Amino acid sequence: MSDSNQPIRVAALYHFTRFEDPAVLQDPLALLCNSLSVKGTLLLAREGINGTIAGSDEAIDTVLAHIRTLPGCTALEVKFARAPALPFHRMKVRIKREIVTMGQPDIDPLASVGYYVSPQDWNALIADPGTIVIDTRNDYEVAIGTFAGAVDPKTQTFRDFPDWFRKERERLLGTGETPPKVAMFCTGGIRCEKSTAFLKAEGVDEVYHLKGGVLKYLEEIPAEDSLWQGECFVFDSRVSVGHGLVPGDLVLCHACRRPVTEEDTASPLWEKGVSCPACYDERTEDQRTGYRERQRQQVLAAARGGLHIGASQKIG
Repeated sequence: MSDSNQPIRVAALYHFTRFEDPAVLQDPLALLCNSLSVKGTLLLAREGINGTIAGSDEAIDTVLAHIRTLPGCTALEVKFARAPALPFHRMKVRIKREIVTMGQPDIDPLASVGYYVSPQDWNALIADPGTIVIDTRNDYEVAIGTFAGAVDPKTQTFRDFPDWFRKERERLLGTGETPPKVAMFCTGGIRCEKSTAFLKAEGVDEVYHLKGGVLKYLEEIPAEDSLWQGECFVFDSRVSVGHGLVPGDLVLCHACRRPVTEEDTASPLWEKGVSCPACYDERTEDQRTGYRERQRQQVLAAARGGLHIGASQKIG
């Protein structure tokens, strides 16, 4: 089936704005999504909205029209992809302290942020020897794909990024009067909104970030012109995508939510729905017993043509 014929539309979005009371927005948004059989996750916080949803073209258009009526969301930008089936099992609309958690309460992307660089201009920037390129994503994301020459912070969560940068700043930027330019990227752009704002608050002036993130780059830049190597991890059942946002070849470990390669599945530590080489030593045997029961229930539910109750729709 060609990409254009795939029936499901996937919409990835985020927008920084001021919501005085995000809880007031939660139920109407969740009820609308559920009424249209749209599934995915949307996060609401005082700083804005973030998430990925999937459904029919008409349903996604209706939900996006509603979101654009929310305070300050008229200019909402969305990245689209296609999928052969719904990549989510339920709909969650959740209230959070931050729409992407950095743990730096004084950082405000609405007040100060880095310079946006279009996918078409990105190659020239990162090929410049006077530019330091930093991948702001987590270690398991970087492991399956990144830009050639990018610095890998080896962070386990985005919360780790500020401490990593403060420790590595002198090594990365030196102590000269003319520090290098810093170019940063992430999956869809949202983490770079905060990481560039953070660097500017730390006194780094020439900070750039890839507008629309890796997903926009893979959508717009042909493979033959690309500096991207590997696949890009996405937080749904597609697991990863490549150029043209075509779903990749990886599967997901449902115990730890990390991507799993074909080589990983050959390991004796791999058990579908239960464990993978990356998380086996992080879990107890009691936990794995619980995962096996969950996996058994999901297999039974799939055989009946339904979803396991743990995957049903809910307002989070």
